[in-house]
Amino acid sequence: MLTPEDFQVPRLGECEYPSPLGLSTVRGDDLGDYTPDQVRIPLHIEVDTGESSTDEPFHFEKAGPRERLYFDPEKTRAAVVTCGGLCPGLNNVIRSLFLQLREHYGIRDVLGIRYGYRGLNPAYGLAPRRLTHEYVEDIHKLGGTVLGSSRGPQDPAVIVDFLLREGINLLFCVGGDGTQRGAVAISAEARRRQADLAVVGIPKTIDNDIQYVWRSFGYLTAVEKAREVLRGAHVEARGAPNGITVVKLMGREAGFIAAGAAVASQEVDLVLVPEVPFRMEGEGGLLAYLERRVGATGHAVIVVAEGAGQDLLPKEPAGTDASGNIRLKDIGLFLKDRIAGHFRERGQEASVRYIDPSYIIRSVPANTADSLLCDQLARHAVHAAMAGRTELLIGLWYNVFIHVPTALAIRERKYMNPESEVWMAALAATGQPAHFG
Repeated sequence: MLTPEDFQVPRLGECEYPSPLGLSTVRGDDLGDYTPDQVRIPLHIEVDTGESSTDEPFHFEKAGPRERLYFDPEKTRAAVVTCGGLCPGLNNVIRSLFLQLREHYGIRDVLGIRYGYRGLNPAYGLAPRRLTHEYVEDIHKLGGTVLGSSRGPQDPAVIVDFLLREGINLLFCVGGDGTQRGAVAISAEARRRQADLAVVGIPKTIDNDIQYVWRSFGYLTAVEKAREVLRGAHVEARGAPNGITVVKLMGREAGFIAAGAAVASQEVDLVLVPEVPFRMEGEGGLLAYLERRVGATGHAVIVVAEGAGQDLLPKEPAGTDASGNIRLKDIGLFLKDRIAGHFRERGQEASVRYIDPSYIIRSVPANTADSLLCDQLARHAVHAAMAGRTELLIGLWYNVFIHVPTALAIRERKYMNPESEVWMAALAATGQPAHFG
C-alpha cells in the first residue's frame, strides 16, 4: 500500500552553497533553468474522467540542477562503483559522471571503485583509481566497465569506514536491484553515524525490470543486438527442412527483451516470457501449435527469456549466485531437446538449433539511444547528490527524469504486464495465441 511519504527523498540538510552552473531561474530567457525544489511529477498520468476524483495523491520529485547546493564543490570528493552483471553503457555512465563532477561542478577528486562493492572493502586490496580526463576520454567506445564489477554484498560498516577514511562525500552506485539494496544499507549506516554522505543510484539492468524506471540503460542496445541474432536465426531456420531455431535471451523475471526483440525483428514465430506460463503437451500446448506452424511455413524461430518455463524443468535445487538470485535452469536446451523429441516421436524430420547470445549481447558498447540515456542519468545523479539528496535513484517517468526513493524502487520488481501494449505487440508480431494450455 503506497503512501505519500513513500515518495519523500531523504535530504542531508539545508543547501547553503550557490551552484556554479550559472543557470537561470527565469523561463523564456534562452538560458538553461534550475529545477525548483517544489516541482513534482505525478505517478499516474492517465486519469478516468468518469471517476469522482481525478486528483493524483502520489508525486515524484523532478530531477535536475538545483540553485543551491548542500556540498561545497571545493571540499567535496566523489566515487563511483559499478556492480552486478555487465550491461551496455556502464562506461558511458562513468565518463559522464566524471565530466559533470569535474568540469561543471569543479570537484577535483573523482575515484573509480574497482570490482563492485569489493573495492569498498580494504580486505580485498583493491585501491580505488583516481579518474582523469585521459583515463575516461575513450571509455564510452568500449563494452563492459573499465572499473570492473562483482556480485554480492559487503559489510556496510566496513564500507562506511572506508568512505569516511577516504573523505568521500558522494557515492554513485551503478547497478540493479541487488546493488540498490546495498546502497540503502550503506546509506542507513552513514545516517546512523550522522555522516555527510550522499548515496545516489543509477539504475542498471539490461532486463529493464526496476520499478519506476520506464527504461533502464542497456535495454535498447540489447534489443538491437538481439534483433541481429534473430535475423541470423531466421536464416538458419529457413535453410533446413523443417528448420527450428531456439534463441534464449536475457530476462530472469521480466520478458521485456524477448518481447521487444520479437517485435523489432518481425521474424519470430513464438516468444515465451516469465510472466506468461505455458504448457508444452496436449492439443492446446506449445508443441502442437509449433507442429502446425512448421507444417504451414516450413520453419520457425522461437525466442525464450531465460526465466520462462522454469516450472517445466527438473525440480532439484539449483542453488543461488553471489547476489542471492536462484540459479536458473536452461530453458533453451530443454526446449531444443523436447522439440526435437516431439518431431522424432511423430516420425517427422526437424532440424532444431539452439543459440544463446547473452554474454555477447551484454558486453557490447551502448548504441546511440542508450548513450544519450546514460549521459542524462549520470548528470541528473550528480545534480541530486550535490543538492544533498540521498538514498535515491534516478528514474525516467513519462520521459521526465525523477528522483525515486531507493527503498520504494526496490520494494518489488517491475514485470511486463500481459495486458500491456508491449505484450500485445509481441503477440501481433508472432501471430501466436495469448496462452498455450
